[in-house]
Amino acid sequence: MKIQGISTKLLTNKYVLKCLEKVSEHGTSFAATTSLVLSLSLRPAAIMNTPDTEKENKQYAASNSICSGLIKFGMVEAVALPIENAIKKIDKNPQKYLNPETIKKFGGENLTNSRSYKLMTQIAKQSVGFLTAIPKSMLTIALIPVVMDKIFKNSYKGTKFAEIPKTEAETQTGSKTNFTGGGLAKQIGHIIDNKSFQNFAIKHQNKDKDIAKHITAGTDILLTSSAVWQTDRSKKIKEKRKKALIYNNIISTAITIVGGYCVDGMLKNKTGKFIQKFSKANINNPKLPKYIEGINIVRPAIIFAGIYYGILPIFSTYIAEKIDKYIERKSQ
Repeated sequence: MKIQGISTKLLTNKYVLKCLEKVSEHGTSFAATTSLVLSLSLRPAAIMNTPDTEKENKQYAASNSICSGLIKFGMVEAVALPIENAIKKIDKNPQKYLNPETIKKFGGENLTNSRSYKLMTQIAKQSVGFLTAIPKSMLTIALIPVVMDKIFKNSYKGTKFAEIPKTEAETQTGSKTNFTGGGLAKQIGHIIDNKSFQNFAIKHQNKDKDIAKHITAGTDILLTSSAVWQTDRSKKIKEKRKKALIYNNIISTAITIVGGYCVDGMLKNKTGKFIQKFSKANINNPKLPKYIEGINIVRPAIIFAGIYYGILPIFSTYIAEKIDKYIERKSQ
């Protein structure tokens, strides 16, 4: 059977559905993994093939991409994964972690089918990237000279680089704090029980398909702002390379956000029609809300990643150097 040209076999394929369920439960990890793969491969390759650009500027931009992907993935797995697992515990046993009033308010036994509830848990998971943006940028900029030395051999030998500081728990116990217990789930449960948060989710429940896009854009703006400041203050990055790297980051973020929103807007109607077909094919599946949440996470992640890592690097690296040289000539 086909639904307007799309086979129901594909729409109901158990592997496709399982992947969408996993993305729903681990949306931040999915985005970080996508970024890691592309930041270590496609983006550096595109940057290094930029024509008419100084070699060292390209090396700094490529190093920035590699460091950003590594740090983002590491921080997400250290912080986001425990939060995602905690929310999964709440979904499975809400009576243990939520007030009875909250459970009743959002559908009782059908709690996980509530769009408002799903919006709250999605915000909790997706916000991790935003909350870790500043430390991520600090670690990224600190790691750039190390990557330059190890990969591009750029006269950094003999320089001692600061080690990434251990967390307080690691310093005291020598091991990472265990965030997988019920304590974190209870803390997130208290956030979901908050009346103001609930009212916000109820008011904006029809915007659930856009929340991942908005948080991604906000995270990119905060991350870039912090990276610009850190780059300007860094004593390990060559002075004559700082401005080109700063302009590259600003141009990349600006075009990614504007382009991402434009492309997402153009695809919105098609995505809506696809979700309707998908829902019709899986109408009796109790996990349908999870699958739809997974689709709404995959869409912006792929769009933003495709622009940032695939299309943009050559243009941003080239334009950044030209702006740097133009400003330098004007100031002389």
